[in-house]
Amino acid sequence: MYFITSRMPAVNTEPELNPDFVFDLQNNSSSRAFYCCRRMANGTIREIGSKAMLGALKASGYRQILLYLHGFNNLPDYVFQTSKTLQAFCDAKKAKEVLVVPIIWPCDNDLGIVKDYWDDQQAADQSSFSFSRMLEKFMAWRSSEQDNPDDDPCLKRINILAHSMGNRVLRQTLLLWRNKFQPQGVPLLFRNTFLAAPDILNETIHKGHSGELIAHASRNVVVYYASDDLALRASKVSNLKNGEASRRLGHTGPEDMDKTPKNVYAIDCDDINTAYDTPKGHTYFLGGKPKSKPGVVFNHIFNTILTGRVFPNDEYRKTTILKAGGA
Repeated sequence: MYFITSRMPAVNTEPELNPDFVFDLQNNSSSRAFYCCRRMANGTIREIGSKAMLGALKASGYRQILLYLHGFNNLPDYVFQTSKTLQAFCDAKKAKEVLVVPIIWPCDNDLGIVKDYWDDQQAADQSSFSFSRMLEKFMAWRSSEQDNPDDDPCLKRINILAHSMGNRVLRQTLLLWRNKFQPQGVPLLFRNTFLAAPDILNETIHKGHSGELIAHASRNVVVYYASDDLALRASKVSNLKNGEASRRLGHTGPEDMDKTPKNVYAIDCDDINTAYDTPKGHTYFLGGKPKSKPGVVFNHIFNTILTGRVFPNDEYRKTTILKAGGA
């Protein structure tokens, strides 16, 4: 499994590549660098560098890439397991269609959800520095005549799935990318961007707000939300204590759909989230009932990746409600 991380290794071998990359789980500060690695079948990790990884992804037999940005309080082993499940579901749907590449940022390893939450918010913001550099490195590689000559361009379609606080990482990364590297505006990079249970303000994706760049960088932006998501209720309480009173995007969807860019869609998952993830109702984008089978949210994500359209049968539709046994 290939992955990218801003999490510090226990031993930093820069500028040399680290042949035995081990995460420093006690350090939740984001590295100034990003590390492109491969996790082997036996669980060992080798740092291979960005050029080797991009070349390997280009040469893979998969048609599309799905970047996966995890949520808060998720340590690497959990992220790898979730990515493995996503990959298995994708392969079962259509072989060699979607390759899952996790992006791991440094969640905290402390006890206590509120302390973890605020530490993780800081780590999410810090990670934007390394991940914005990652995007700029990709743009340089994509336009390189040596790596992507006219007769052999990279034709992979790139999609991204951000869960929970991973949406904050995505938002801050795009903001910093524009401010530091793309002053004329961010390019259209992602075919589909899926915001699952996003732990950001519910007006963030509105025009003129900080999350509007997510829409600028994407052909489609799909928000999955559920009003009884207990993890986001805890998030709201934590934010109230620090003076942030607005509801979360993962609870309500966009505050006002009329104020969002035209390529933003909202999917109500109230009818299935707690059944899929009892009792929190927060990680409902994977399996359904049973968990070993894809749920309706994953099915919707995969169908959108396949077709490039959120509602293929109704081009003007912007919202829907997902129900058990649905699309």
